[in-house]
Amino acid sequence: MMQTEKIRLKDSNCKSIVLAGVGGQGTLVAGKLLGTIAMKTGLDVKVSEVHGMSQRGGSVITYVRMGCKVFSPIIDPGTADYCLCFEPLEALRWAPLLKERGTIIVNDAPVLPLPVLLGKEQYPEGIAEALEKACGIRARVIQIKAKDAAVSAGSAKAVNMVMLGALSVFADIPEAVWDEAIRETFSDKPKLIPMNLEAFRIGRDLVI
Repeated sequence: MMQTEKIRLKDSNCKSIVLAGVGGQGTLVAGKLLGTIAMKTGLDVKVSEVHGMSQRGGSVITYVRMGCKVFSPIIDPGTADYCLCFEPLEALRWAPLLKERGTIIVNDAPVLPLPVLLGKEQYPEGIAEALEKACGIRARVIQIKAKDAAVSAGSAKAVNMVMLGALSVFADIPEAVWDEAIRETFSDKPKLIPMNLEAFRIGRDLVI
């Protein structure tokens, strides 16, 4: 099994994380939470968001770069340590950003774009195989049932916490720090905190 270098608290090398999905999947919240994690652990962090037609299921991508000193939020092709992809087609779209020996974690549940829902186009077949072919030799591909896990935690909207739980396995950051950041992120909606904590832990267990 291909090994990847962990995100560490004290590391001279900046770590680059791509979060890619479609509108409504919580990628922006996940990026914000990663920024909180970085600050809590004393790391410099830069977060950049690119919005598509998010209300219609358009592509949404967030760049997160953290380390001792970060000068730019931009992640160039072939330089991302981790790609956290909330939707299979988006994973295939953004896989070129992943670096050699990087890790891409993919939610295997597709979100059908508007043209597909209207019957004007077909959702591509064989995405998982194409992704393995594109990345499997040079990088690690991990496909998980994040939507099913989120539903078991209480809501399909918790996919973002499941994905972060999976990512946390590759980070040298105490679980207590993640818990604290999740509680802060949802402090304005306290009833959602237990569900999101559970989704995070289920996501972690999917990879451990």
